[in-house]
Amino acid sequence: MEHIPLNEPTFRESVDLMFNRAVKLLDLSPGLEEKIRVCNATYTVRFGVRLRGAIHTFTGYRSVHSEHMEPVKGGIRYSMAVNQDEVEALAALMTYKCALVETPFGGSKGGLCVDPRDWDAHEMEQITRRFAYELIKRDLINPSQNVPAPDMGTSEREMAWIADQYNRMHTTDINSRACVTGKPLNAGGIAGRVEATGRGVQFALREFFRHPEDIAKTGLSGSLDGKRVIVQGLGNVGYHAAKFLSEEDGCKVVAIIERDGAVMDQGGLDIEAVRAHIASTGGVAGCPGVDYTESGKAVLEHECDILIPAALEGVINLSNAHRIKAPLIVEAANGPVTAGADDILRQRGTVVIPDMYANAGGVTVSYFEWVKNLSHIRFGRMQRRQEEARHQLIVDELERLDRYLGDAWSMTPGFKDKYLKGADELELVRSGLDDTMRIAYQSMRVPWHERSDVTDLRTAAYMVAIDKVAASYRAKGL
Repeated sequence: MEHIPLNEPTFRESVDLMFNRAVKLLDLSPGLEEKIRVCNATYTVRFGVRLRGAIHTFTGYRSVHSEHMEPVKGGIRYSMAVNQDEVEALAALMTYKCALVETPFGGSKGGLCVDPRDWDAHEMEQITRRFAYELIKRDLINPSQNVPAPDMGTSEREMAWIADQYNRMHTTDINSRACVTGKPLNAGGIAGRVEATGRGVQFALREFFRHPEDIAKTGLSGSLDGKRVIVQGLGNVGYHAAKFLSEEDGCKVVAIIERDGAVMDQGGLDIEAVRAHIASTGGVAGCPGVDYTESGKAVLEHECDILIPAALEGVINLSNAHRIKAPLIVEAANGPVTAGADDILRQRGTVVIPDMYANAGGVTVSYFEWVKNLSHIRFGRMQRRQEEARHQLIVDELERLDRYLGDAWSMTPGFKDKYLKGADELELVRSGLDDTMRIAYQSMRVPWHERSDVTDLRTAAYMVAIDKVAASYRAKGL
């Protein structure tokens, strides 16, 4: 990781500082404020797995920040940088994120100190199953108490192993599949989950660009069409955000920053080509037909309309915040802007769409998957054909009118096929995600526009979220 100044707050301190700034603007008792801020519990596990003829000991964490609603929800990340402070900060963010987008969960997070690149698939399965076993036997994975999901370094593969491990230990639990989300489709997953966080970034930007007075705060104008975008990190989130914004909204992704540098093209990069190159070589170096620089960090400071940090926390910090030229930053990663950098950007008038909102697409669709697992039926299965039958009645009438009027009137080509098609699970998931992102953004706009002491969306998001958590605790009698 790049050198971060010594006076830079840590990720956990950043979350606390941002919480403190927002909570000062709310009318909460000191006791309730403290109850919401602190992390309820963190479980640390150290377990051994026999691999390659020796016992290897791994350290893992599962942190529960708030149980104002249960189950608690939050991903499990695999990284050598995982530590208790980071996991607890991420768990706190999950609490506020779930509250903001109104998914009925408390906040949790997990992490395992392991580099997945050091082990083959079978070894990773052994490690994952043993980690899951340690958490499951303490009810730190449970459909009604604690429901993990994929995060950095994990995917639907690991979630399938965890779900199977839970099922082996709870053979009579009819809801066992709901113990974890982000599973493959054939193991109880839901259509649209892999793309969900990137799709949420797209929906967040679309909603922002529906409000001319919000766009005006950035100095930009018009729609997303033609906007120059820089994406840092072409993992699952960055890739899908870049793909959807370029293919569906007319954005030009002018730079992609990865571990080994950055590629640039002012005419707009071919996202699929860059993705394929990274998959085959492990980096962006040598990507044909584009400009390349080894200094990826410097590209964060290039001119663009929208900057999307979609990788690690703390990439925009005190050392570079004053050189960031993007008027609009969308935090697709967790905590990419430190509290110190946030102060600088706010004073400069940069609009930041905060992580708590911008990357909430993942937990939103995880909620849909959890509901699907508990209801034991695929979304759309009951109503899709009935929708089509009702639409057929209207189409039949229009066709009768078509015949009656002859050349004077006819249906638009393609209308019939589009109108007749009932919504499948993917369309319903995207619809639910779009609705969630719109409503959450509108709830943040209220304090942002109506209160003179709220000058940024992050403070507004924290205020909305903390208020909802406080309401839940009050309802419990606290």
